[in-house]
Amino acid sequence: MSAPAAARGFAPASIGNCAVGFDVLGHSLAGHGDTVTVRWNDLGRVRITAVRGLEIELPLAAERNTAGRALLALLPHAPPGRGFDAVVEKGIALGSGMGGSAASAVAAVVAANALLPAPLDLATLYAAAMQGEAAATGAAHGDNVGPALLGGLVIAPAQGAPVRVPVPAWLHIGLVRPHFALETRTSRAALAGAYELAQFVQQSEGLALVLAGCFRGDADLIGRGLRDVLVEPRRAPLIPGFAAVQRAALDHGALGASIAGGGPSVFGWFRSAAAAAQATAAMQRAFAAAGLASSAVTSPVDGPAAEVRP
Repeated sequence: MSAPAAARGFAPASIGNCAVGFDVLGHSLAGHGDTVTVRWNDLGRVRITAVRGLEIELPLAAERNTAGRALLALLPHAPPGRGFDAVVEKGIALGSGMGGSAASAVAAVVAANALLPAPLDLATLYAAAMQGEAAATGAAHGDNVGPALLGGLVIAPAQGAPVRVPVPAWLHIGLVRPHFALETRTSRAALAGAYELAQFVQQSEGLALVLAGCFRGDADLIGRGLRDVLVEPRRAPLIPGFAAVQRAALDHGALGASIAGGGPSVFGWFRSAAAAAQATAAMQRAFAAAGLASSAVTSPVDGPAAEVRP
């Protein structure tokens, strides 16, 4: 059988941090994602030939494009003289806190991997996609890349393969995205400055409780840990109405609620899909009171993984 000339990769939306795991914990979301179609070229280089689905223009230069930089990282694995052409179709809003840059990078590496004579291992694909993430955010962090690649809740280390964390089927996310963009570079800049050692202790305790709760399927343990004492206080002022939106989630049964990734989306984890849906309606009303239209997403925390599509 001859090798394919093109492949189409899909990667889901995701949230990073999950309140307790800054840059190391994230999970995928059902219902939204990016698609990247990759073809061979005989130029020995990477070209982004089009980016579709957005009203604004994204860079086409491979080094400055998330999908392009991820493909550059895989270029040494291509046959001599071969390169990649890619078309990016965006299904995730920019600056939404839903992992759009990571999804483009992951979709690209999944598609390219389907073309290579010898498929690459997970750690290599993950590292390449993190290089793509760095093109957009300025940092090669994996808390969106890992879950977009593997699906579900994922521990995303700086080196080596990501690790999927088992979660109970009943655990759902309710997420509300206000209709304005908050660039990841801006939200990361808000984190500059000193932190107290006691804050790191509290955050580590929360992460440990959440992970233990996920492994044991224990909602009470998850609820005891799901809070952010490090990042949320510094980013919350960037999101109009945040405190009221968070309160709406907690008042409607959230185990915990915080900022999705770099924001401005706000999420809660819930004991059921129905509870998540009811809460997101209240969260949207809170954003409306702050003068912001919004969109809602509900999904299992154990969300989908990237895949090659026909």
